[in-house]
Amino acid sequence: MSNADEQTGPAVTGSVAHRVPDLGALELLLAVARLGSLGGAARELGITQPAASSRIRSMERQLGVALVDRSPRGSRLTDAGALVTDWARRIVEAAEAFDVGAQALRDRRDSRLRVAASMTIAEYLLPGWLLALRAQRPDTAVSLHAGNSAAVAERLLSDEADLGFVEGLSVPAGLDSAVIAHDRLIVVTAPGHAWARRRRSLAAEELASTPLILREKGSGTRQVLDAALGGLARPLIELSSTTAVKAAVVSGAGPAVLSELAVGEELAMRRLVSVPVEGVALARDLRAVWPTGHRPTGPARDLLSLTRG
Repeated sequence: MSNADEQTGPAVTGSVAHRVPDLGALELLLAVARLGSLGGAARELGITQPAASSRIRSMERQLGVALVDRSPRGSRLTDAGALVTDWARRIVEAAEAFDVGAQALRDRRDSRLRVAASMTIAEYLLPGWLLALRAQRPDTAVSLHAGNSAAVAERLLSDEADLGFVEGLSVPAGLDSAVIAHDRLIVVTAPGHAWARRRRSLAAEELASTPLILREKGSGTRQVLDAALGGLARPLIELSSTTAVKAAVVSGAGPAVLSELAVGEELAMRRLVSVPVEGVALARDLRAVWPTGHRPTGPARDLLSLTRG
């Protein structure tokens, strides 16, 4: 091809999006074609007639052709306008189909919620939150997986959960978080245990040297206790649920360190006794967690907002 041919060939500049009018303008053109009046089209679309005229003129400049002949008797499409209107109808119909499909995807997403929570939150806080969510979203099916904090992180990172809740001192790698509540661990024992009758607080050294009924490693409760005792907590028994730990303590097997949330009923009924301890930091934050950069949406967002109510 010669240089002359290259210079006279068609010039293509900018993206297609810059050369195609926006959907609002195309809908306006369709309304003018259907009603035969620019003023009527403006009223149908809820805009002023000057704004409609300005939008048509802008579209004509963008396309480089006249689209509408205006006269006292109304507005009539030019031959080019009739052709553009036919194309516009296909674009608008395709956009409507796109919107319907996107809404179907949102409806499918919003019809289910997968929650993963560490044991204390799953057993003592989530039931109330999920009841409140059901009042807001009665058609959303909720599945709950209860496990330790490490298991919660694993499910979120493998896209097996939409929202998680953990109790440890730190946020697992790869997750963003928000503090939703505060909690405190306390030492509890059966009423018949020697600690239940003591008059002075336990020292950290005595707690660390006494075999305890413990949650398994990886749980938020165990993480807080190990950090407070410098990793010196001695297991008498390791159990994978708060309910199992409580049952063992009530039976007289030994003392344990558990969340205040988990033992309120047992303390009130004197099935367990709280033992004061000094020099041990047992406070912790309870957190909602989700994959980094993927803020909760739909039912997960609604559930997150309920935890802060």
